[in-house]
Amino acid sequence: MGASKRDTAKIERQFDGAYALSTAAGVKLLLADYHAFQARQFLGDYDAVVVLADLAEAIRLAGLTERQQQALALVYYEDLTQVEAGRRLGGLAKNTVSELVDRACEAIADVYYYWASHGEGYSVTSEIRSEGTDDNDE
Repeated sequence: MGASKRDTAKIERQFDGAYALSTAAGVKLLLADYHAFQARQFLGDYDAVVVLADLAEAIRLAGLTERQQQALALVYYEDLTQVEAGRRLGGLAKNTVSELVDRACEAIADVYYYWASHGEGYSVTSEIRSEGTDDNDE
């Protein structure tokens, strides 16, 4: 068996710099790219598999309320706007959905921060790849 020429540390550095998962904004960016990671997973990208598994575990450990979980699923997995998600959640206002998503992302970021501070594969960074705009705010 030969040595791999793949620089896995480089991939991890790029991922940490792109998503800043110890922040709610970084978690939102990751969630916004959820479908891209799913597509990469189905194409055999092992890194995407790991990212999605870690995201699922972070969501599980974050202790989200049922409403927070529903809001995340509707906005990021089903690609609904916050207004549409509010309707599906029984007529909630956009601001309420936004608050549910914000609190959920903060709780998930706390899990990633814990992992980073305990040397579990993530690093704490303040870099975010975009200006933190959220395409699902309409």
